[in-house]
Amino acid sequence: MIWATLFLLLSSSAFTSSVTANSEGDALYALRRSFNDPDNVLQSWDPNLVNPCTWFHVTCDQDNRVTRLDLGNSKLSGHLVPELGKLERLQYLELYKNTIQGPIPAEIGNLKNLISLDLYNNNITGNIPTTLGNLKSLVFLRLNDNKLTGRIPRELIGVSSLKVVDVSNNNLCGTIPTTGPFEHIPLSNFENNPRLEGPELLGLVSYDTNCS
Repeated sequence: MIWATLFLLLSSSAFTSSVTANSEGDALYALRRSFNDPDNVLQSWDPNLVNPCTWFHVTCDQDNRVTRLDLGNSKLSGHLVPELGKLERLQYLELYKNTIQGPIPAEIGNLKNLISLDLYNNNITGNIPTTLGNLKSLVFLRLNDNKLTGRIPRELIGVSSLKVVDVSNNNLCGTIPTTGPFEHIPLSNFENNPRLEGPELLGLVSYDTNCS
C-alpha cells in the first residue's frame, strides 16, 4: 500500500513536470513562429520534443523549468508574444541587438522571478507596460535604442530591486521619476528622448506634460 501510494505520488509529480515543460515549450514555440530567423538560430526549437531544456539558447533549472533565454545579437525580427508570460521561473530575457518590432507584451509582468529584461537595440514600439511594476525581483531594465513612446510608468518606483534602468534613445514623454530606485539612476540613461521633460520636482512639474 505504501509503495502504491509512493508510486502514485511520483507519477503525479512526473506528470505535472511534463505538462509544465510542455506548456513552456508551447510558449517558446509561439515565440519562434513569430520571429524571422535568417540564421536558423532557433532550428533546435522542435515542438515535438516534450522538454524545451534541450533547445539551444534555453537554460533550465533542476525541475526542467526555463530560467533563461539568451538570443541577443541573433538577427531576429518579428514580434514578441504574450505567451512569454507563461515562463514563470524565467530570470533572464536577453533579446538585445535584433530588429524586433511591435510592443512589449503586458504579460511580461507575470514573470515574478525576472532579474534582467534586456530588449535594447531593437525597433520596439508602443508604451512601456505598467505591469513591469509587478517584477519585484527585477535588477536590470534596459530598453534603450528602440522606438518606445508614452510615459515612464510610475509603477516602477515600487521595484526596489532595480539597479539599472536605461530608456535612452526612444521617444518617451512626461517627466523622469526621482524617487525609489530612480534616485540613483544617472540622467544620461534618459537622454535622447525629445519629448521627455527633466526630473520631477516633487510634484511641481506635471507628470502628463508633453504627452498629449
